[in-house]
Parts: sequence; structure tokens; C-alpha cells
Amino acid sequence: MIAQLRSELFKLRTTRATVTVLLWMLGLILLVVLLHVFALNANDLRKASNQPKVYGWGTSIGALFAALLGAISVTGEIRTGMIRPTLLATPNRALVIAAKVCAAAQAGVLVGLVAEALVSGIASAGLGARGIHITLTAGDFVQMLAGGAAAAALWAVIGTGVGAIVKNQVGAVVGLCVWLLLIESILIGDAPSAAKFTPGASAGALAGMIQNASAGGLLAPALGALLLIGYAAIATTAGLIAAERRDIN
Repeated sequence: MIAQLRSELFKLRTTRATVTVLLWMLGLILLVVLLHVFALNANDLRKASNQPKVYGWGTSIGALFAALLGAISVTGEIRTGMIRPTLLATPNRALVIAAKVCAAAQAGVLVGLVAEALVSGIASAGLGARGIHITLTAGDFVQMLAGGAAAAALWAVIGTGVGAIVKNQVGAVVGLCVWLLLIESILIGDAPSAAKFTPGASAGALAGMIQNASAGGLLAPALGALLLIGYAAIATTAGLIAAERRDIN
């Protein structure tokens, strides 16, 4: 298991897709946060209830790109055919998926930390430049960084499971983007009582904020963590079953 985990971590460090994902994440953070900080009305941004929605983009973007990294770690090998030598070296498919899950979770922690730190820095600098007082406390920032990193790690596990289930890289990437950026936003707007139990909102509960929900609409951090762990366990189990039952073309 240790040798396989090292192999998966090496792949993540040296694969071009990892760099591409991180660059896209950086670009999206710059675009979204700057637009919200400088385009929104200053009086609206001064409200304590609105600022977490700006900073909450770090949670959503970190979770999304951690999930994409996890999905690509599986689907990228399937698409290029590199999964064949991987399985020849380690015929135990469950071991391969387990190693990919562990590697993705570790990478997800870093992705979450980077996303939260970038959003915090850019948003704070932008609000300061506009003379807007930041209402978030030091505790809020600590929870955002620690919770956002944990949520991204769990979403990386979910993404790995989705990749193993779907196999098709485009399908997995599009599906994750549509769920986090579209479906969950619709649910939060139309069915907030149910939406707070979704995986994305659970990530927001861990970090204490998310861009499309007020803090009062989120679960307690502990409950959000339990839910997200449950979702990650389900995705991993389903991915293991799919990997064991399907043939590699």
C-alpha cells in the first residue's frame, strides 16, 4: 500500500493535468473574487451577512478543484491507457483505488488551503482598498482555512470515487462542475431546508461559510463533517465496486 501510495503521489506531482487544474483554480479565484469585491455595492459589502459569501468562494472553489483533481487521477489514466501498466504492476484494483483516494485526499488538503488563503488575501486586500471594514474575526479565518482544507480533502475523495464510477473524463468533470456550481445553487435558492444537507453545503458547514448560503442556513460544523465523510465513504465504496466489476478497454 505504501509503495502504491508513493506512486500515486508521484503521479499527482508530475502530471501536467495537476498544474493545469491549479492554474485554472488560480484564474477562477482572481476573476470571481475581484468581480465580487469591486463590482458589488460598497454598502452591501459592509454588511456582516454578505462578507462571508465573498470569502465563501474559497470553500466552493477549493472543493470543486480538489474533486476535479481526484476525478482526473482516475479518468486521466483510463483515457491515456496508463491504467494498464498500473494494474499490471498492482493487479489488486481495490488497492489501486484506495491509494488514489489517499493521494487525492492529501492533495485536496493543499488545494483547499491554497484556495482559502488566496481568497482570503485577495478579498481582504480588495475590501481594504475600498475602505470597507472586514467583519470576520480571527476565529472565522481559522475555521475557514482548517475547515476548507478538510472539506477539500473529502471532496477530493468524492471526486476520485466519481471518476472510478464514470470512467469518462469529460463526463466526470462536467458532472462535478454542474453539481457544485449549478444544482446546489438551485437547491439552496429553492429548497434551502434540504439543500443544507448536500455535499457542497456540508463543506460550507465545515469552513463556516460558502458563497451561496448564509451562515444561518448551514449545519453545525461537526454535523457537516459527518455528512461529508458519509458522502466520501459512499463515493469510495461505489468507485471500488465499479473498478472491480468493469473491464479495462
